[in-house]
Amino acid sequence: MDIHISKIHASRWSLEKASTWADRCAEVRGCNYIPMNCVNSTAFWQSLDEKLIDRELGWAEDIGLNSLRIFIQYMVYESNPQAMIDNVSRFLDLAAHHQMTVMPVLFDDCWGPDPSLGKQPDPIPGVHNSRWTASPGFSRVKPESWPALDKYVHNLINRFAEDERIIAWDLYNEAKKENRPLVKAAFSWARDVKPSQPLVSCWEADDLQDVITFHCYADPEGEEFRKVITTALESSRPVICTECMARPLGSTLDKLIPVFTRHRIGWYIWGLVAGATQTRFPWGWPPGGPEPYLWFHDLLYPDGKPYSDQEVALIRQLAGKS
Repeated sequence: MDIHISKIHASRWSLEKASTWADRCAEVRGCNYIPMNCVNSTAFWQSLDEKLIDRELGWAEDIGLNSLRIFIQYMVYESNPQAMIDNVSRFLDLAAHHQMTVMPVLFDDCWGPDPSLGKQPDPIPGVHNSRWTASPGFSRVKPESWPALDKYVHNLINRFAEDERIIAWDLYNEAKKENRPLVKAAFSWARDVKPSQPLVSCWEADDLQDVITFHCYADPEGEEFRKVITTALESSRPVICTECMARPLGSTLDKLIPVFTRHRIGWYIWGLVAGATQTRFPWGWPPGGPEPYLWFHDLLYPDGKPYSDQEVALIRQLAGKS
């Protein structure tokens, strides 16, 4: 499939169009969300637990969050496209009920190489994101699979192309360098639909994004973080950090929020409730190891209580809830 990069560049939002979106971008206070009982995005979408999601989003609303970044699993779509689209619609209803916008992620190269349907395996004790899988999976990123992926992008975006509950389409999460061709293709397919929302993808797409997004788990007071922020702001486009907060690395809300507020950068921490993904454990934690004294990610215990009252107070203050 021939993808002309010049055509994709020509269809990118102008700086003027992006600048009109800057206020909405700067207001984002979000989290990467998956229900506490799900080990991965396959479990999330195979059986949408609306009662649990409603409860968790109520907690998120109460502490002052206003947006959710969610991962769509292509294999679940492939098995029943209409059921998947209906589930996304129901999720948007739940999010809107709690005053939340949504940023769906369509493709993802992280962790396990290929998803499978059916009951998902139990988490490996002590292991961060032990059962997370890529989407569409490494066996489906080759060009012979692209016609089906094209249809997936078209169908999903077309259904919600004018939906104000969608704040942006994150087409590809942390794409590997060798998958840059699929990143370009995804942007081309999405542009054909002409959605009202911006298109983003933080890796392998700095020249394609309408709004600049980045991930950084480094200490905001350190050189690595400063370099990332400086590079993002050089574009003169609105900026959103779509993944951040890793407490043991110094990436803490008391340091992040002042920087983001000063530069009018929207943000999504990882994640909301400590659950089956086990992202409270650091990367590289020994399997079966003890509970970490200092959580890596996540804001809330499974009963909705804050891990840190100070963190929640900061978010509530930013949201005007204090």
